[in-house]
Amino acid sequence: MISNGDLVTRKSYQHDIIFRVKSTMGPEVKLMGEHIRLEADAHLDDLRPVTGSEYQERKKQVDEQEAYSYRLFRQDYRLLREQRESEAGSQGYSNKKEANYFQIPPRILHVDGDSLFLKKCVALYEQLGLQVHGQYLNEKEMPDKIMDLIGKVHPDIVVLTGHDSYSRGKGSKRELEAYRHSKYFVEAVRNIRQKYPNFDQMVIFAGACQSHFESLIRAGANFASSPERVNIHAIDPVYVAARVAYTSFMEHINIWEVIRNTITGEAGLGGVETRGLLRIGIPYSNETYE
Repeated sequence: MISNGDLVTRKSYQHDIIFRVKSTMGPEVKLMGEHIRLEADAHLDDLRPVTGSEYQERKKQVDEQEAYSYRLFRQDYRLLREQRESEAGSQGYSNKKEANYFQIPPRILHVDGDSLFLKKCVALYEQLGLQVHGQYLNEKEMPDKIMDLIGKVHPDIVVLTGHDSYSRGKGSKRELEAYRHSKYFVEAVRNIRQKYPNFDQMVIFAGACQSHFESLIRAGANFASSPERVNIHAIDPVYVAARVAYTSFMEHINIWEVIRNTITGEAGLGGVETRGLLRIGIPYSNETYE
C-alpha cells in the first residue's frame, strides 16, 4: 500500500526519477521529485516503491554531483577573490595589509514552493557565506505575496522556484497554459519588474523543472529555467544566485561560467547579460567588521 511520504518511481518512465508521494485521491497520486524540482501526477498502478538500497545508491550519485558543483563554485570564488586582490595591488597598495578590504554581498530572498528544498537551499547559501531570507510559498501564491515580501526583506536578488512540469496533453511547449506553475512564476516576475525595472538593480532567477524559459525571460527574469524543458536539480538556483552575489558590480557576469557550476547545465538554465552585485570597501577593520 502506497501512502503519503513514500518514495516511488514510475514504471512508464523506466523508473528514471525518485518521487515522494505528496497526496493520494483514489487511484490518482500527486508526486514531488525527491532531488529535482518536478511535480507530476500518476496512477497508483504505475508506481513502484523504492527500496532502501536503491534510494541510498541514487542518493550517493546525487551527493557526488552536488559536491562537484560545490567544488566548481569554490574554485571560481577563489579566482574572483584573487582577481580582486590583484586589482587592489595594482591601485598602489605596497603590502598585503594595505590591500585588505571588506566585502558587502547582496541580500538574497529565496522563495520556494517546496519546504524541504527550501531548507536545503538555505543551508547551502549559509555554507557559501551569503545572507539569505528563505520563505516557503505555494507557487500559486507567489504573484500576490512577492511584493510584500520584497518590501520586508529589501533583497538585491530574488529567487522564485519550486515545482513545475510540462503536460503534452494540455498543449504545445509554446503554450504557457500547458505548464503546471510557469504562469505563476511569470506573473510574479512581472509584478517585481513593474517596481524594479532595472535588471542590474534587482536580479531575478525564476523557474523550476521544465518551466517555460522564454516567457520567464520576456517577463523580466535575468536567469530562468528551462530552455530545453528538462528537469533541474533542487539546488541549481542557489549556484546561479551565488555567482551573481560574488561577482563585483563593476563586472558583467559570464553566463556560461554561471551555468557550468550547476548540476543541470545549459539545457536547463539560461539567462541574459547581468552585472554582479558584490561591493568592495576599504580599509578592513577588525573593530568595525568583526
